[in-house]
Amino acid sequence: FGPGKRGRHSTLENIFKKKVMALVLVGLAVASGTQTEKGAGSGAVSGAIIGGAITGDVRGAAVGAAIEATCFDYVDGQLEVDPERVARALHPDLAKRRVLGETADERLGLRRMTREELVELTRQGALKTPREQWDRSCKVLDVAGNTAVARAETPWFVDFFHLGRFGDRWIIVNALWYSKPRKAAD
Repeated sequence: FGPGKRGRHSTLENIFKKKVMALVLVGLAVASGTQTEKGAGSGAVSGAIIGGAITGDVRGAAVGAAIEATCFDYVDGQLEVDPERVARALHPDLAKRRVLGETADERLGLRRMTREELVELTRQGALKTPREQWDRSCKVLDVAGNTAVARAETPWFVDFFHLGRFGDRWIIVNALWYSKPRKAAD
C-alpha cells in the first residue's frame, strides 16, 4: 500500500484489534489467576496482576501458576506440617525478616529467620491447622524476567516474597513478614 490513507487506516485498525485482544486475554488471565482458598475445596478465585508475565500467551499463565505453586508449598507445608514441602519452596540462603522497630539492641530492629529455622518450626508444627480451618491466599504481584514478587496471607501472617527462577523452578529468596495481632480468646 504505501503511506496512503487506506494503509494507515488498515494499520490503525490492526493495532486496535490487537490491543482489544490483548485486553481480553489479560482479563481472562486475571479472572483465572490467583487462587484463594477458605476451608476445604471452596475453590474461590481472586484476580492477580502478573506484571510483565501476562502478555496474552500461555507462558504468562504458566509462570503465574508456577509462582503460586511455590507460594502454596510454603503456606500449606506449614499448615499441614510438611517440612520437606516448605524446604523445597525456599532458597538455601533465604533471608526471612520481620520488622520489630526500635528494640533494646537495635534502632531499626528486625527479627531474622533462616531456611533451617523455618523448616524446624514447621517440623515442630508451629502453624499446624486442620484443613477445614484453612483460610489462606497467594497472589503474584509482579514478574520481571527471572524475578517475581508475591504475597501470601493466612489468619496469622502476611508474607511478601521475592522469588527467583532457577531453571524451571521458582524459589523464595527473600521474605518480609507481618505477624497479625492475635485475637483475644473468648
